Amino acid sequence: MIATKMNQQFHSIDHLIGYHETQVSEGGEVDLHKHNKGCEKNPGHTQFIPANLFEMKHLPDGHQEEDLYELIKVIADLTVHIEVKMTSKLRPDCWPGTSNPYPCIELKGKKTMRCGSGRVTSAILCKDKEGGVDKQFTKCWCTKCQKSGKPNDFWWEFFVETAAHVIFNEEEASHTILNFFYDYNGSPKVVLDKVSIYELSTTRDWCRLKCVTCDINLGSRLEQIWTHFSVIWKIVYRKYRESRDVHKLAFVVSHPHGCSKQISLGCWREMHKVKEDKQRASFYFHKFTYSVSTCPGSSGAPVYCVGYSGGTYSHVHSGSSEADLNLSCACRFL
Repeated sequence: MIATKMNQQFHSIDHLIGYHETQVSEGGEVDLHKHNKGCEKNPGHTQFIPANLFEMKHLPDGHQEEDLYELIKVIADLTVHIEVKMTSKLRPDCWPGTSNPYPCIELKGKKTMRCGSGRVTSAILCKDKEGGVDKQFTKCWCTKCQKSGKPNDFWWEFFVETAAHVIFNEEEASHTILNFFYDYNGSPKVVLDKVSIYELSTTRDWCRLKCVTCDINLGSRLEQIWTHFSVIWKIVYRKYRESRDVHKLAFVVSHPHGCSKQISLGCWREMHKVKEDKQRASFYFHKFTYSVSTCPGSSGAPVYCVGYSGGTYSHVHSGSSEADLNLSCACRFL
């Protein structure tokens, strides 16, 4: 089963719900390419561009400029493949406040593999006296260091954003593997298995993971990429802020069917206000609907609406609708 069908409630601003797009693979990693070849949503995947082959010419007319191209490339570098090896029995039966079935409830308690996407949203070098992001650790807490009994006194902590329905709780996070720089078939595997929940909202379908590594190559590379992103997103945001409601350009970087990284471009269609806390009547998050191509495996992928998106917190892909539109999680924007 690839995707669980959920009732559409586009008349309800508080609950824009579609089909989730995690890739479920009962045959594990071996069957992912079979799902890719047999895709019914986007046969042939003609609207997807392999990340390692993306060029300036792929940008639409009027947008073929260096800063935007660099932004897309750096977000692609930050995009990760997510593999979850179990589904928690604690998943709710329905989306909060609705009668709509929650994703993957038929897999509760099973070890069936599910694949999604996510994006690194910071990378910080930590040292023993500094104690990490939350001053919680004085030594590296990665799996390798915990097993060795001699943890390193330097490490990198970073965050990854994805959809809450991809990784629902700490139990699922403990059975999660992140694969970095999976840009083409046969890419060298760069994996990490130390993942924990940092922030999560089931209502907004948004999750922030905290991760750790003391691998110098991985840590320093992510730190350099994040530093570049921190500069380039501001340039693009300022350049397109005034015209964002005219061109409505959007793009998604994801791992369709759990396979290599792909870039897809299109337009966002509508923006909806969403309340998370009804006690805070004046505080809203926002969801976007968009025509950018996605597939099972795209759940949790970064959704970038040019001129809106930017910074640490960002929209991620939540699902697709019967109206041939996709929709994001609920998030803030600038």
